[in-house]
Amino acid sequence: MPVATQASLKGITPEQLESTGCRLCLNNTYHLGLKPGQEVLDAVGGAHKLQGWKHNLLTDSGGFQMVSLLKLAKVTEEGVRFLSPHDGSPMLLTPEHSMSLQNSIGSDIMMQLDDVLVTTHPDKARMREAMERSVRWLDRCIKAHKHPDRQNLFCIIQGGLDLEMRRECCREMVARDTPGIAIGGLSGGEAKDDFCKVVATCTELLPELKPRYVMGIGYPEDLVVSTALGADMFDCVWPTRTARFGNAITKHGVLNMKKEQYAKDFGPIEDGCGCPCCRPVDQEGAIGVTRAFVHHNSAKETVAAHLLTIHNVWYQLHLMGGARDAIIADKFPAFVKEFFSNLYPDRKSYPSWAVNALKTVGIDLFES
Repeated sequence: MPVATQASLKGITPEQLESTGCRLCLNNTYHLGLKPGQEVLDAVGGAHKLQGWKHNLLTDSGGFQMVSLLKLAKVTEEGVRFLSPHDGSPMLLTPEHSMSLQNSIGSDIMMQLDDVLVTTHPDKARMREAMERSVRWLDRCIKAHKHPDRQNLFCIIQGGLDLEMRRECCREMVARDTPGIAIGGLSGGEAKDDFCKVVATCTELLPELKPRYVMGIGYPEDLVVSTALGADMFDCVWPTRTARFGNAITKHGVLNMKKEQYAKDFGPIEDGCGCPCCRPVDQEGAIGVTRAFVHHNSAKETVAAHLLTIHNVWYQLHLMGGARDAIIADKFPAFVKEFFSNLYPDRKSYPSWAVNALKTVGIDLFES
């Protein structure tokens, strides 16, 4: 899922986002609750209409701001007290208010308010408190949710890097029978080996026919390995943020288009890419952008960031679509091996964390 935090994907229109094949993107409850605010959302009829997006939306509950805006937040059993980053005014985000905001936003998938800590938090007692509070807050979210017939509430599993705590939280959350289940608190600086152990531990205990969503994950290797470990859904600002720094995501790695080597390169951003930017201009809906054009504009004009955003979002969606097709065709191990061979031409460069994690699910990257 691309992240349109404040009801827009920076620099591109809803039509351009639709052209990438995107059918589900993410808005942020905390930010929309501050601006434009609940009154405006109610008046316009929700975020779909506000942003002109006719497909699906997922809203984060606002809980992650406990981490990203920690200096502005205080957590109690009641909820989270924030100081607005816009004007410094106080705001109390409770499970009930989070549900009310998300009901006004009208998202198709809404997340419970959870007590979020980075996985590397040193206080185990505080980590347990956050895990147990997240379960209690889920019960309050379920009770406050006004539209369960048309908005799907997902729970969020917490517990840091403590696998037994994660198992305990899984059991509690699964018992609440929400339509989908998220694994939260990752992408907080933990070692990749630890990240993989948490994902594998949780997916092993989750229902097979409910979506499993690993929050905040966006690097291509992380997507592929997490999918192999049993996860289904992901979101991250990285693909769009890195585009604004002039970087293109390709199957052979990330290309820094600001480099002088692309100044006279009149090929597409990525050979064989099917995104609107890379396809030849004589094809319907194609732009036919060259690397030289992106290079020329990347340091001085916003158009390069817009084009790279379209390309990067398309790449990520196409990667996940390829994984889905490979799973359906029962060819997923071959898909994973091809992905890593494209990204790392020298097998000796394969990251050990990925090799080890994939072995646990029967995929040997060194096996022909």
